[in-house]
Amino acid sequence: MQALREQLKELIVKELNLEGKSPGDIDDDAPLFGAGLGLDSLDALQLAMAVEERFGVPIPEGEAARAVFASVNALAAHVAAARAAAPGG
Repeated sequence: MQALREQLKELIVKELNLEGKSPGDIDDDAPLFGAGLGLDSLDALQLAMAVEERFGVPIPEGEAARAVFASVNALAAHVAAARAAAPGG
């Protein structure tokens, strides 16, 4: 799961062009939106598309997406669960 968290952090920094940030700067439990990393709704859409493309895992919309994007840990748990539930996962 640690490797997955690192991959997600790299994806966040790369896809969202977070200047001055490195994957190591992102705390696994810190909020991705608001006071945490400071992402906004456009970032959420871009990140959702990047996660779906990279990991082949659907990201829910609306309120369900808020829980998935709560933190790197929450996002990693969603990706891991979706992969495990997928045929051949």
